[in-house]
Amino acid sequence: MPMDTAHKILAESLGHLVLVKLRGGKALRGKLKSFDLHLNIVLDDAEEELENGSWRKLGTVLIRGENVVIVSPIQ
Repeated sequence: MPMDTAHKILAESLGHLVLVKLRGGKALRGKLKSFDLHLNIVLDDAEEELENGSWRKLGTVLIRGENVVIVSPIQ
């Protein structure tokens, strides 16, 4: 996906719930607060998916863009 497309999707998702999959298989979800040119992402009310399928609350998190594999809006 070209970077401009990724940034467009992120811009449209600001203030909304997103699912972020990371290198190493972790998944986080939360409200997209901000992002930058390098796809560094700040999520509010973030939660981490645990191995048993439950979710653990994390609060506000900063995710380095180099660790992001997928960002998807949650309906």
